[in-house]
Amino acid sequence: MQDIINYIKSNKNNYIEELKDFLRIPSISALAENKEDMKKAAQFAADKLKQAGIGNVKIFPTEGHPIVFGEWLGAPGKPTILVYGHYDVQPVDPIELWDNPPFEPVVKGNKIYGRGTTDDKGQLYVHIKSVEAFFKVHGSLPLNVKFILEGEEEIGSENLEIFINQNKNLLKCDTVLVSDTSLYEPGLPTLTYALRGLAFFEIEVTGPNKDLHSGSFGGAVANPVNILAEIIAKLHDKKNKVAIPGFYDDVTKLSKKERDNFKLLKFDEKSFKKEIGIPDFHGEEGFTTLERIWARPTLDCNGIFGGFTGTGAKTIIPAKATAKISMRLVANQNAGKIGKLFAKFVKEIAPKSVKVKVTEMQGGAPFMTPITDKAIVAASNAMAKAFGKKTVYIRDGGSIPVITTFAQKLNAPIVLMGIGLETENLHSPNEHFNLDHFELGILSSALFIDEYSKI
Repeated sequence: MQDIINYIKSNKNNYIEELKDFLRIPSISALAENKEDMKKAAQFAADKLKQAGIGNVKIFPTEGHPIVFGEWLGAPGKPTILVYGHYDVQPVDPIELWDNPPFEPVVKGNKIYGRGTTDDKGQLYVHIKSVEAFFKVHGSLPLNVKFILEGEEEIGSENLEIFINQNKNLLKCDTVLVSDTSLYEPGLPTLTYALRGLAFFEIEVTGPNKDLHSGSFGGAVANPVNILAEIIAKLHDKKNKVAIPGFYDDVTKLSKKERDNFKLLKFDEKSFKKEIGIPDFHGEEGFTTLERIWARPTLDCNGIFGGFTGTGAKTIIPAKATAKISMRLVANQNAGKIGKLFAKFVKEIAPKSVKVKVTEMQGGAPFMTPITDKAIVAASNAMAKAFGKKTVYIRDGGSIPVITTFAQKLNAPIVLMGIGLETENLHSPNEHFNLDHFELGILSSALFIDEYSKI
């Protein structure tokens, strides 16, 4: 592997210049005026796959933006990696807060600035370059590789979901490799092995058929705002556990290895509290802050509205009140099952003096690849070799729905080999990417190919 490593290091500057060309394309998927730019970005990615040595490359049109697919299957009997990434980017507003034009990438020190640098053009590009290194040095790969690059991640991946369902055989693989997450801290090799799922609902409480005068009717008629507040209050017990019967039945407990790994991360609670401006933490008893964020399910009211909210006073009993409720789910929980339990519980605790409607708004399954999986072990070894440090394992409290789709539809483990940082302003002005991590990402990807080919 030393010849591959040497080749990658000697070509770092060339890779940066190529990445700049990619970043100059304003591939904003959310804006209709950038539709042609989306096609241009897809073509750019396809061309780079061909130049890297991937022979079979196709651009698939969709109802939205194109999907780029490429494959090299010249290693019979060896495992197949499917690399996923997205070439679309977020809008740039507010433009006045950018220090440089967002689509005119500039290097300052060891960072490259521009929209898409860390999310996700810079991160997906490392895999194209790692594959290219093998072809340039050896003329082949020690395993099989496929690429699927989409242009709708920032707007929900609707057409990718359809494409996966319709092309399971085309995408068949032994593992899916993704770089669209973050390192725990600069220079520390990190694998994200679990994401929380989501169940999102709206509760609507209706009382009288119109707003009523609180003097004439107060005391005799249920107030929907009051009732809704009571319902929300009953969703947790005194230990801050979710009070819905059966809510925790399918939760996978943290292993000792996972808990020990969390301790190694040396999470700074004081700095965390200071950063978000809170006097103290609040959460489920018996768990650390990281465990609560990453490995425990939650329930939160995201918004509540009803009645008079304008300036001054208006003494009414409102006819209706509404709340938005989200539940973050962890491995082995089912969003459909949790939704039914939630709706049943809310209706049971509501008084007969009001009508209650529970509506499902959004849902997504949680995801986890065990840290003992062969693909995770190979990725851990690869990153440790590239970074010169032991790889750490983290979970993420958020959700990436397409990752769950890959895991379920392709029945393959997912390796989240992110090399960005949460501090790199993804989705914000002055987005940037650490170029040391860019090089380490290419090396990690190449070493993973080598490690995984030997399983």
